[in-house]
Amino acid sequence: MAKPFKLAFQRMVVKQSWKVFLMFSKIFFSLIFILAFQISSFSQVYSDTTLIDKQTLDSLYIAEVEERLEPPKVLHAEPLYIDLIRDLGARKGEKEWNVGFGLTDRLIFDSYEALIEYEWAPINRLGLEIEVPFTIYSPNNGRSNDPIPSNRMESLQLAFQYTFFVSEKLNTSLAIGYINELEFTDLDKIRKRLFQGNVYNPFFVAAKRWGNNFHTLIYTGPMIEKHFNQEGVNFSYELNTNFHYMISGTRNFIGIEINKQIYANDFDMVLRPQMRLDISENLMIGIVAGIPLYRENERLSSFIRLIYEPSHR
Repeated sequence: MAKPFKLAFQRMVVKQSWKVFLMFSKIFFSLIFILAFQISSFSQVYSDTTLIDKQTLDSLYIAEVEERLEPPKVLHAEPLYIDLIRDLGARKGEKEWNVGFGLTDRLIFDSYEALIEYEWAPINRLGLEIEVPFTIYSPNNGRSNDPIPSNRMESLQLAFQYTFFVSEKLNTSLAIGYINELEFTDLDKIRKRLFQGNVYNPFFVAAKRWGNNFHTLIYTGPMIEKHFNQEGVNFSYELNTNFHYMISGTRNFIGIEINKQIYANDFDMVLRPQMRLDISENLMIGIVAGIPLYRENERLSSFIRLIYEPSHR
């Protein structure tokens, strides 16, 4: 009786996986519709010049961020999947909590991802971050005989980012940073050894705002992975490009994040259409869909990021 029960349980897990995936998809496209309606509403308001001047509305939120008696800072749209350590040009005292949830169809199994991170700026232009991601795996389509990875607390990530160039005239910011990932062992082996490897990830960020609404950003750098019980290292290179349109006078945006990873003999690229919506003054939600260019390792994915910024003024 144990085997039929196990098979039934696996089918139930697969069924629930697709329910969660469909739920994420419905939420994503519903919010896309809401944001499109909001853009339409703004356009209708702009058409009547007696109600409000477009240039004034465009500059409301930009002015709130930039025009203070503090070091210069340029407003940029931040990607939602591979996010920055802190805002470019971060000011002392800024801080942010992030909680993320994701689901990825990886051909023979599904992966459920969760993360919690805290980022803050101890001094002007310097951002620090602590992040702990988790991953749980489930067989896909009841294929319980296929090997799947073990559930794990992925790593302890410690990172910094320093914005060394800020130009309000050019609406441009440049930054360098470093992420260090201490990789945990699988949960079923964690009693024997806590960490199994380390990932070294220096990176460079360049961002520019075009006018008041359009934002571009490049995030790039190598990833060097060292397993403690193996000789040599695994090397890959990340190149992420981002394009966003921010709604005038708000923090809401819609855009796309293009994640590219280059290996010795391989290349992966995932398109991630995304949007960010204001929930309250301190709370935002980001919705991301993942569409791989090549389906060698994964199919569609969904990701939700909750962003909480405590007041620091």
